[in-house]
Amino acid sequence: MPNAERAREALESPEVLDRLATVEHERWAHWQRYLHDQCEQRDDGSLVIPADLVRHWEEQIDTPYADLSAEEQRSDQEQVMKYLPVVIEAIGGTRDTQTA
Repeated sequence: MPNAERAREALESPEVLDRLATVEHERWAHWQRYLHDQCEQRDDGSLVIPADLVRHWEEQIDTPYADLSAEEQRSDQEQVMKYLPVVIEAIGGTRDTQTA
């Protein structure tokens, strides 16, 4: 079996899918906690995002990665580094237990 095919099979395995989904859930939960902490909580439990953050995040949404500031690019790279150890191990590399 060619290497690319083996890598694809490994990356699509249920075990790797679950490990990547775990990383994604942790990433999403961290973002949600951050977002909620930035918001104003109403008496009914709803959250209001401050207008300046809405403008900032909408600008980021509309900006291609290559056009982001160096700091914003580093932030995205830090998120990718959370997934990378799982991918590397799945395709036959060694696992870095400090970042996985």
